[in-house]
Amino acid sequence: MAMKLKASHLASVAGAAITLAALQPAYAQSGPEPDPQRPAANEITRAEDTVVINGIGYRDRTNDTAPVLSYGTDYIQPFEPLTVGDALKRVPSVTFLSDVLESDGVRLRGLDPAYTQILINGERVPGAGSDSGAFGNGADGSFFVDRIPAELIERIEIVRSSSANRSGDAVAGAVNIVMRDAFSLDGGYVRAGAAMFDDGRVREILGGVWGGEVGGGRLLLGANAQGRRNPKEKFSLRYDEPGADLDNYEIQTDTRNGTDYSFNGSYQIDLGGGELDLSAFFVHTERTQDENSTEYSSDTVDYDPDTLVVLNNNDVDITQDSYSLNGGYKFDSFGGETRVKLGYSSFKDDTFEFEEEVVFDEDDVPFPDGDIFEAAATTLDVEDTEFMAKIEHTRELFDGVDIDFGLQFEQKKRDTLLTESEAIEIDPLPEGTSWPPFNQTRPFVNFEVIDGGDNTIKQDRIDPYVMLSGTAGAISWEAGLRWENTEVSIEERTGPQTDSNDYSVVLPSAHIKWDLTDSDRVNVSAAQTIRRPSFTFINPVLLEEALGDNDFQGDTTLDPEMATGFDIGYERQIGRTGIAGINFFFRDVKDLLEVYNTGNLTDAYLDDFDDFVADNPGATIDDFMDEEAPLYLYSARNTGDGQVWGIELDYSASLDFIGLPDTGLFANYSWLDSKIDDEFGERRFNSQSDYVYNVGFIHDFVDLDASFGVTYRKQGDALSRVVTEEVTTAYGGVLEVFVEKSFGDNFTVRFTGSNLTDGEKAEVFDKFDNALDQVARNYDEYEIETENAGPVFQLVGRYSF
Repeated sequence: MAMKLKASHLASVAGAAITLAALQPAYAQSGPEPDPQRPAANEITRAEDTVVINGIGYRDRTNDTAPVLSYGTDYIQPFEPLTVGDALKRVPSVTFLSDVLESDGVRLRGLDPAYTQILINGERVPGAGSDSGAFGNGADGSFFVDRIPAELIERIEIVRSSSANRSGDAVAGAVNIVMRDAFSLDGGYVRAGAAMFDDGRVREILGGVWGGEVGGGRLLLGANAQGRRNPKEKFSLRYDEPGADLDNYEIQTDTRNGTDYSFNGSYQIDLGGGELDLSAFFVHTERTQDENSTEYSSDTVDYDPDTLVVLNNNDVDITQDSYSLNGGYKFDSFGGETRVKLGYSSFKDDTFEFEEEVVFDEDDVPFPDGDIFEAAATTLDVEDTEFMAKIEHTRELFDGVDIDFGLQFEQKKRDTLLTESEAIEIDPLPEGTSWPPFNQTRPFVNFEVIDGGDNTIKQDRIDPYVMLSGTAGAISWEAGLRWENTEVSIEERTGPQTDSNDYSVVLPSAHIKWDLTDSDRVNVSAAQTIRRPSFTFINPVLLEEALGDNDFQGDTTLDPEMATGFDIGYERQIGRTGIAGINFFFRDVKDLLEVYNTGNLTDAYLDDFDDFVADNPGATIDDFMDEEAPLYLYSARNTGDGQVWGIELDYSASLDFIGLPDTGLFANYSWLDSKIDDEFGERRFNSQSDYVYNVGFIHDFVDLDASFGVTYRKQGDALSRVVTEEVTTAYGGVLEVFVEKSFGDNFTVRFTGSNLTDGEKAEVFDKFDNALDQVARNYDEYEIETENAGPVFQLVGRYSF
């Protein structure tokens, strides 16, 4: 029944979008008319046109043969997103599994961040992924887009299907973050303002960009500093199992506070008969996370101090540096154009975390009688570096057909060091201990590397490709072949142990763009893509109690997942600037990487069995299993297949067809689904939301040089199921508004309100001791957690010069 309701919902949205498109004037005879309020495509944008945006920005229609959605500054800027992650919330099929007010790992089409390729100026960048050092499908090198301030970017491109001239790590697609380059801006502007958060704190926003002619070429420089803050509250209810009486509950405050400093530069010049392009960006982040929680043991939420059992303080200090240096030179040679590119990128993460906890005596005695203090700290140092080199050549093969071929080299290295301090326990706390009872012992001492926590992973790739493209009347086409050769080596120093693996894959791709009319277009794409194993999955070091009380050990010989994908889309140009589109996608994923039970009992369980035999001579392992649930060693393997599919709708155009030329409407809706069979049965790909949509409008008061807009976003529930834990995540809708006023041609002030609906994230955790209990539904714990954050208000001014 639920599926039918979703299908009818989808049909209604599709029908509305197509109806709106059909009602719009198509300009079919003369083609889309240029907007007289915007500079032509081959002109450099003046700074005042960036500060005072004339008109409403819509999705840009590209001429790419592959399916690409492009969103420029005029579309992104009005709602003042702080980061690229915030900006991506307004584009189709992008979901997140972050905390409220956070937008880090992009889940294009609802899939894990490892399925989405993040590019900056068309090039890959290193990142820590969603899980640095701990167990999980993270530690995959995926890039967190909330590290990049939105002010640095010129446009965002959603590449729905892969081509031979790009890396094939794009099962779900790719997000290309295009920074401003030397030809993006003529002149400069400064940006200053402040953001006020729900707890009353105000954080600063300051930045500037300048572009102009220097030394016979063009130079662009930009810098930005912005304070970030995210005060949240959490509330957890815990039960022995669903339907049981309340066992305990917890209240928590979680405040994240930090500052991002960023810089980007670009220099382009004609040199030696060719064009030289140099670019760089740098982002420095300082961030603290302060979590304080109080746990009560009671079957009633009454905050009775006599039922207080745990007081916890968890602090995290994070320092991160990301930078990228790139150079390119293109010149005419051999009857065509040759391009040479070199690049170096680095990501560093230095994290210190400590946790302090007081466990209160259940007897009714005054503090601190019988109470216990516990504390420990960890450090995480990650350094990711990537070097790339490319040589590519394009020329006409014969009339109407071009050939593009090249060789791309990439060398990636990740160093990880994870340490843990000596645990501190004061049992019991001495008389006279102050309240609150933290800071009992500082600093933490005797840090030691944890098992599997000191390693270097290297990955070398050499990828030749060839691609043909051409036109035949109204049809443009592209077909290519990419041969990716990968060598991976792991040096684990806690073992010590060294392992390696290598594999090669051939990735074909083909795209067709058919302009039915000057306004109507059909795109058809097919491509094979790849997802490489996460670093945790290929690390052969034994990780004790990584899955509940069960152990995990990776396998260096794992193969990558392979996916065959199809995209079929239709879009219609609406009026001068608008677009309406619908796209169907399908991915057939082979050799899925899944966790499995090796059948081997853990060493700790066997040690406990030896103790059991000593106390019970003649006892067998079956006798012990009757007393204690078995604990197993798990690993990862390539097993089975999965399918992903969905329909994506997007609409962005003015409402001039009903007499409202100064009002722009934006709407996108993505219906997402998938199927995997694991050892527990059928499920979707982990944490894939079943839908995501965004709808809003902007209205220009032309005579007042003012505008305002509203946008609302909602994504559907997501289920994750791994060994010993199942999580269902639901988000509330998020409302944002802005009001803007321009003064003359050089100054604009914008006021925005975000998260006006007090966004909520709700998670339900089904926890088990082992897989056997999970199948039998014998619960270890059942938990319901909600997280809330209040609105954020920004006041920002821009002045051009």
